[in-house]
Amino acid sequence: MHAFKYALAVSLLATAPLALAQQQLSIATGGTGGTYYPIGGGLAEMINRHIEGHDAVAEVTGASVENMGLVWRGDSDIALALADTVYQAYNGTGDFEGRQLENIRALASIYPNALQLVTMADSGIESLQDLKGKTVSVGAPGSGTELNARAVLEANGITYDDIEARRFNFNETADAIRDGDIDAGFWSVGPPTSSILNLATTRDIRLIGLTDEEVAKAKEAEPVFAAYDLKADLYDGMDGPVQTVSIPNVLVTNAELDDDLAYQITKLLFENTDELIAIHPAANDTTVKFSTDSTPIPFHPGALRYYEEVGAKVSDQQRP
Repeated sequence: MHAFKYALAVSLLATAPLALAQQQLSIATGGTGGTYYPIGGGLAEMINRHIEGHDAVAEVTGASVENMGLVWRGDSDIALALADTVYQAYNGTGDFEGRQLENIRALASIYPNALQLVTMADSGIESLQDLKGKTVSVGAPGSGTELNARAVLEANGITYDDIEARRFNFNETADAIRDGDIDAGFWSVGPPTSSILNLATTRDIRLIGLTDEEVAKAKEAEPVFAAYDLKADLYDGMDGPVQTVSIPNVLVTNAELDDDLAYQITKLLFENTDELIAIHPAANDTTVKFSTDSTPIPFHPGALRYYEEVGAKVSDQQRP
């Protein structure tokens, strides 16, 4: 039974409370080789453990762009998506031109994605400009990775006409690099991610950094981008930090989600963060300050209630 019809179900079954099942919650994530799936699975476990009467499950999806449609239609109750995708969907711009999803609301921004460009150590590719004429995975169709990769490339004078673009998910990209089927691939994901970790244990890889000028051009094109350094010891073979750009990941829902449930999930996220960190280290960045500093659309009223309760500074554009 769909979550948003729960109130009606309660009314209909009021005379037979023993027949009422747990409320089912669907959390739209991404592919199994990224960070969304373990983070979403961890959140589902937390909901099941701490919020009485609810049974949450993480669903494998095509990630950000697809997830916005799932929440908008009510096919999923909660979803993870990149901040630029969320912003475009809410405002009807970019890939969402002509289909503004005004009923989308945020619960929180939970950690930053880093755009990671990977190639084999002996590929001869040492810069973004070296991708011209190469076969490059730009991310799965309908993913935030493709939106981010395309934005960074185009901001720096590289179009899909300059490369042989392939649209692979994270695991497919790692396999294709390993097998020599492509020259390089993009990931937009919370570091470290399992598919790159596994690739780095079997092959000598290189992470391609962005110059200060390339970062500046990317930020000019996409204001939600921020400069970010991948740590030197992040993956096997890295001998120093690598500069790239990052973008927040937003936990979104539909405006129709019950206010009290939205409040409980937001409170759970920030007051039991250690449980999420145990699932994936990306959750080390899950803080109230990061959320209120980074979220590009209005919060759900239930989430807003929690932020105001803890005295967080919320901007006018983050209020419904």
